[in-house]
Amino acid sequence: MSKHLRQTKTRTNRNRLRKDAAKQATRQALDAARGGDAEAAQTALQAAQKAIDKAAQRGVLHKSNAARRKSSLAQQVRALLAE
Repeated sequence: MSKHLRQTKTRTNRNRLRKDAAKQATRQALDAARGGDAEAAQTALQAAQKAIDKAAQRGVLHKSNAARRKSSLAQQVRALLAE
């Protein structure tokens, strides 16, 4: 296997981990909001936004995609807590 293919494989795995971390944090924020605990939901929302920002900073997500995800997540959490 050439060096280029090894590097690509390593970068792909690293990027997948970063993207999965952002998705997992998003799920945790939504689950906390569904549970009705506003304080836990707010903490989880901040963690999710941080994970999304890190993914965008590293080039895993485009900055517009990250902004859209954060905005959508905040709206969903607000709606779930209002119920």
